[in-house]
Amino acid sequence: MKYALIGCGRIATNHIKAVLNNHLEFAAVCDVVPQQMENLLAKHELNHDASIHRYTDYKEMVEKEQPELVGIATESGVHAEIALYCIDHGVNVIIEKPMAMSIADAEEIIRRSEEKGVKVSACHQNRFNVAVQQMRKALEAGRFGKLSHGSIHVRWNRNRDYYDQAKWRGTWAQDGGALMNQCIHGIDLLRWMMGGEIDEVYGVTRQQFHHYLEAEDIGMAVVKFKNGAVATIEGTTNVYPKNLEETLYLFGENGTVKLGGKSTNNIDVWDFADEGEEDQKNKGLQEATSNVYGNGHTSLYADVIDAIEHDRKPYVDAYAGRNALELVLAIYKSQKEGKPVKLPLTDFASIDMKGEF
Repeated sequence: MKYALIGCGRIATNHIKAVLNNHLEFAAVCDVVPQQMENLLAKHELNHDASIHRYTDYKEMVEKEQPELVGIATESGVHAEIALYCIDHGVNVIIEKPMAMSIADAEEIIRRSEEKGVKVSACHQNRFNVAVQQMRKALEAGRFGKLSHGSIHVRWNRNRDYYDQAKWRGTWAQDGGALMNQCIHGIDLLRWMMGGEIDEVYGVTRQQFHHYLEAEDIGMAVVKFKNGAVATIEGTTNVYPKNLEETLYLFGENGTVKLGGKSTNNIDVWDFADEGEEDQKNKGLQEATSNVYGNGHTSLYADVIDAIEHDRKPYVDAYAGRNALELVLAIYKSQKEGKPVKLPLTDFASIDMKGEF
């Protein structure tokens, strides 16, 4: 399957690992900064591979290479624009988070992809974590019983050096803040596990230490789900001196699970009323990861390849990307208005909240 990558920043190396692990035909790479391409390819000893064509214009690349699958790993603010161009040219896409920056763009991606028969996957790769999959399996089997509540805590560190690497980070137009960039993976997991359908969100955000940014570095929210369960969200980049944890809790009448580690890659608590021998394997489970992005990109790519080949929906589809985005935007909207926000959002195109923390 012919593949091309657009965007060669921090996360792009995980995409290349997934490409190589899945034996895709790596036809082309694109970035507006040529040296970025060479630096990325060199990490994987591919910089001397002339079969991987280099482009600075993604439109030219799509037209000339006609790839079957494209990975989009640019700054967030242009995800939707690039995705829609690829979709219009019949190209399947894997879009890094967030899938778009507005509900209108996310829904247009869904509409056009369905119209064109193109597969779209939002790159929420942590759904493939071993610990997350075990939680989901127990949930789908009904082992939790009625859900009471849940929570996600993303307690990470991002310092000045991180933001200096790319000027688009922390801007409203191209990124958003800690919730949109760092915490959206955990927010996706929480909404997915808790039943998806949300009634109301009340959120508060602040910018405590990163005064050189436009956006927030701490966000908290209470979420009411339509199934009666409630949840809390805490997301921050203010933890000193390094990443602390990403933890996901799920509490039901017959079960309690806590996923921990740096990126929900461990099982810290696994207790069920109907426990058997198989449950012992999950107690204390740890999945080794080299960074907070985890190992899920390879599995996500494998799933999308299979979805294309068998004409089915990807496991993490465009609706998943839309739903995670909607919850983040609802928190921003609640902060701006100072009151709870009802879902679904019809649209919240602008997230410019400067001066309103």
